[in-house]
Amino acid sequence: MEHEVKEIKKGIKFHILNSDKFKTNLFAIFLTTKLNRENVTKNALVSMLLRRGSKNMKSQEEISKKMEELYGAIFDCGLDKTGDNQVLKFYIEAINDNYLPKHDGNILNTVINSLLEIAFNPYIENEGFKKEYLEQEKNNIKQRIEGKIDNKARYSLERTIEEMYKNEPYGLYKFGYIEDLEKINEKDLYNYYIDLINNCKIDIFLSGKLDEDVEKLIEENENIKSLKERTPLFEMPKVPEKKDIEENIVTESMEVTQGKLVIGLNVNISSDEDKYTTLLYNSILGGSANSKLFQNVREKAHLAYVASSTYYRFKSIIFINSGIEISNYDKALKLIREQIEDMKKGNFTDEEIENSKKGIIAAIKTIDDEQDTGITYYFGQELANSNVSEEEYIKKIESINKEEIVDIANKVQINTIYFLKD
Repeated sequence: MEHEVKEIKKGIKFHILNSDKFKTNLFAIFLTTKLNRENVTKNALVSMLLRRGSKNMKSQEEISKKMEELYGAIFDCGLDKTGDNQVLKFYIEAINDNYLPKHDGNILNTVINSLLEIAFNPYIENEGFKKEYLEQEKNNIKQRIEGKIDNKARYSLERTIEEMYKNEPYGLYKFGYIEDLEKINEKDLYNYYIDLINNCKIDIFLSGKLDEDVEKLIEENENIKSLKERTPLFEMPKVPEKKDIEENIVTESMEVTQGKLVIGLNVNISSDEDKYTTLLYNSILGGSANSKLFQNVREKAHLAYVASSTYYRFKSIIFINSGIEISNYDKALKLIREQIEDMKKGNFTDEEIENSKKGIIAAIKTIDDEQDTGITYYFGQELANSNVSEEEYIKKIESINKEEIVDIANKVQINTIYFLKD
């Protein structure tokens, strides 16, 4: 998959992922802005309102009708928290024009115009968002915030993040806060939206079998022409060292039949290259079915229904997640600590290293197999101010040795232990 980048205007980039592997084109727009308490709820509302209607497609029904006309194209949108940024995401996937009868026009052109209109020219009434839509989406967000407790595993992870990042942007919940909803009206929110699109980082992605005219389609679009140059208000990844911190132990009670134990680890890396080694460290610790946590805590000791770990590279943190019998808390925690200490002592084999490398490399090789995976990969590279191809990524993983993994292991420190019990 070839990746080309062109800066259309300052702060606005167009990414082309050219590949003949797919019969569809995937067009995506990402709006990236700083995560903060003042605007987190507004951003969530904006992302949900933009899908409700645009200037020429005034409702979800009209957007759906337009997608049907495009041979069943799929429109979707979402909201992410990536590092200390909030990302509003919009997608349309549609069949490539090469697989349609010649007389059916330019589907790609219509797709591009439609999504750019949804993101940058929303449906407006009386100089604000439509009040009915706003009230409905406020209620939807309220239900989403109230419902986050329903998924106990996800809730426990969110609570761990809140505890680790108190009074910091990353500790904020990406859908915002109920108490802020009442303060937001349709005109103020529209004014905020205008400020957002004039200052956020904008990345536009197009993946598929493409010709040279696609850049022209973007550059000549009226919605793109109306956007101003900007110095984007977003946060580049930075990892402040958190050494010699005191472990924070948090216990909460709720009506649960299974305990949720989440352990947040800081990884005090000193360079971007260390991120590749940390990825491998995490795979050996708990990132695969062959990992130490899975094999020793779940399979051998039978102390957990789930025992795994996940690496968040934008914040250089690892979360250990386990579902356990509540009575097994002390035993499970003790055994998990032992796995962390074993990694520091180098108590893992060359076979474990090779198996983990193979797993990571196999995952990297699948990036080209799905269009959304390719876009996600290169958007991550963009946010990290990096330009590492899949081939280079594989070489970096292959070159890591045991001493480097042990060095990372000794930069790992437990920050927070969170336990949800009855």
